[in-house]
Amino acid sequence: MEFGVIKLSSPLSSSALNLQDFSSPVGRNHFKKSLHPQLLSSSLPKPFLQLNDRPHSFPYQQNSDHLSPRTYRRSISAEAGKQSWDLGRFLKTLFFFNEPPSPAKFFEFVSEKLSSPSPSKPEKKMETSGIVLVAGATGGVGRRVVDVLRKKGLPVRVLVRNEEKARKMLGPDVDLIVGDITKESTLVPEYFKGVRRVINAVSVIVGPKEGDTPDRQKYSQGIKFFEPEIKGDSPEKVEYIGIRNLINAVKGSVGLQNGKVLFGFEDNNYRELAWGALDDVVMGGVSESTFQIDPNGGENGGPTGIFKGVVSTANNGGFTSIRTKNLSTAEDLSAYDGLELRLKGDGRRYKLIVRTSRDWDTVGYTTGFDTVGDQWQTVRVLFSSLKPIFRARTVSDAPPFDPSNIVSLQLMFSKFEYDGKLNPTFVEGPFKLPLSSISAYLKEPITPRFVHVGSAGVTRPNRPGLDLSKQPPAVRLNKELDFILTFKLKGEDLIRESGIPYTIVRPCALTEEPAGADLIFDQGDNITGKISREEVAQICVAALESPYASGKTFEVKSVVPFSEPFTVDPQNPPPEKDYNVYFKTLKDGITGKEILEQDPVPV
Repeated sequence: MEFGVIKLSSPLSSSALNLQDFSSPVGRNHFKKSLHPQLLSSSLPKPFLQLNDRPHSFPYQQNSDHLSPRTYRRSISAEAGKQSWDLGRFLKTLFFFNEPPSPAKFFEFVSEKLSSPSPSKPEKKMETSGIVLVAGATGGVGRRVVDVLRKKGLPVRVLVRNEEKARKMLGPDVDLIVGDITKESTLVPEYFKGVRRVINAVSVIVGPKEGDTPDRQKYSQGIKFFEPEIKGDSPEKVEYIGIRNLINAVKGSVGLQNGKVLFGFEDNNYRELAWGALDDVVMGGVSESTFQIDPNGGENGGPTGIFKGVVSTANNGGFTSIRTKNLSTAEDLSAYDGLELRLKGDGRRYKLIVRTSRDWDTVGYTTGFDTVGDQWQTVRVLFSSLKPIFRARTVSDAPPFDPSNIVSLQLMFSKFEYDGKLNPTFVEGPFKLPLSSISAYLKEPITPRFVHVGSAGVTRPNRPGLDLSKQPPAVRLNKELDFILTFKLKGEDLIRESGIPYTIVRPCALTEEPAGADLIFDQGDNITGKISREEVAQICVAALESPYASGKTFEVKSVVPFSEPFTVDPQNPPPEKDYNVYFKTLKDGITGKEILEQDPVPV
C-alpha cells in the first residue's frame, strides 16, 4: 500500500467499516449513492482475478476475440479529477483481501502529521547463505573436496550414509546429512535449506573380486590393477536413480538457469496469481485500476496480463496498484538473485513491492523502475536493491529482506516515491502496463550450481570402430559391470536436462598421487590416462566459481603417463593453477554422444 500526505475528504467513520452496516438498508443506500452512475447502469463483473496460485495450461485460442470462461474484465469509468469517493469499491477491496486494516489504524494515520524522515541508520543488509553440499564426502574425491572447501573458508555440509565414519574422517563437528541418494525418502527437503551449490562425488563402488585391504589399497591403485566387480548397490541405482533423486532434492535450493516463473505465460502454460486492485480509494482517493488478461496483447500476439486504470490526485490521492492475495505457501526464492518482469512500458516509473509478512499493513520491500514508451522490455530487480518501506518512509531498523519467505507482490503507479520524493514521470489520467511474466532469475555471469564427478569413457561402449583393446577396463567390461558406464551417461543426461547450471567433470583413471602435474582438458570423450584425486577435487571447487565452466562437459588427465609416478617436493611445491585458463577452452554442447551412430547399449 502507498502512503503519502493524504487526507480523507469523504466522511468515513468506524461504522462505515462495519460490514454488518453494509448489509443493512442504510448501508445499501449509502453504497448505491457512492457508486459511479456508469457502474450502476450495468451489472458488475468480478472486479478482481480470483485465481488459485498454481501453474496450469492456459485455455485460450490464439485468434479468438475473447478468452475462455476465465475472462476477467472491469470497465474503468473514472475520469481524472471528476470522480467521487467510492465506498462500494473501498468495501470490495477489503472483501477481496480479507485482511482489512483496523479503523483505528486508518484514523491514526489520518491524524498523524508526517514529519521529515527520522535520522537515517545503516540499513541491514540481506544475508545470503551459501552452503556447498558435498555428496559422497567420505570417498576418495569427496573427502578431498571437503578439505579444499574448508581451506577456502566456504561453509560445507556433507551428505553421507554412515555418520560414524563421516565424523571420524571429517571431524566431530562436521555439518552433515545422513541420507542415501538411492533412497528418495531419506532426502528430506528440510535438510537442504541454505544449500546453494552441490559437488557430487558419489559413485558406484567397484572393488576387486578377490577382496581388498581394510583401507582399500587395491581400489586406490585403480581398476587397471585388479579384476573388478560391483560392490553394493547397482550402477542403475546409484548412477541413474540416485542422480535423479539428488537433483530433485536440491533443485529448489540451488536454482534454475532460466529462473522460476511466479506469474505469466511460458510455453503455453500459465502460472496464476490472485491479483486485486488496491488503489487510493482505501485512503479516500478516487484513482481506480484493474488487472485483466488480453488474449492477443502479448509480445508475439499471445496472451498477457494488463495493469491499467486512471490515476487522480483528487481527494489528496494519487496512486493505483495491484497486489496479490497472500500466497497459500510462501515462495522460497533464496536460490535466486532477483525478480525479472517482462512488460511493455509506457515511459513512466512504477514500483515493485515485495512482502515477506502476512500482515496487511506492514513493511514492503520496494524499488522503483523506469519503463520505455511503447516497447517490450525486461526489468530486473535485484533482491539486494529492495528497500524496506512503510507508509512512504524508509524503515532503517527493518529486518533484512528474506527471499525465502515471499508472501505477496504488488505493482504500483504513484505520485509518491518515498522519503518525501515525488515520481518525476507522474501524470494524472489513464495508464496501461502490459505484463506478461514475473520470474525469479540468476544474475549474470551464472556459475555452476551442480558440479558432478563422472568418468571418462561413458560414451564409448558400443561406439562403432573403437578398438576396445586400447580402452580402459571399464569400457571393455561395461556389460560385466552391470552397464556401469551406460548408467553413468544416463545420470549425466539427467543433470544436463535438469535446468540447473552444471559442470560435468570426467576424470580419467584416478590415482593417489599429489596434485600439481600439468593437465590436459579435452571434450568428446576420447582421451585415456590418469589424474590424481586431489587434482580432481581442486578442479571441482574451482568450477563452482567459474562462469566458463558452466554448462560444460569435459574429460581431464595429467600429462604424466601411467608408467611414470608423479611426486612433489614439499620444499618446492608446484604453483597454484588458474583453472580458468582450462575452462575458457571448453565449448558448449560437446559430450561425445554426438559422434555416436546409435544409442549406448540398451538396458
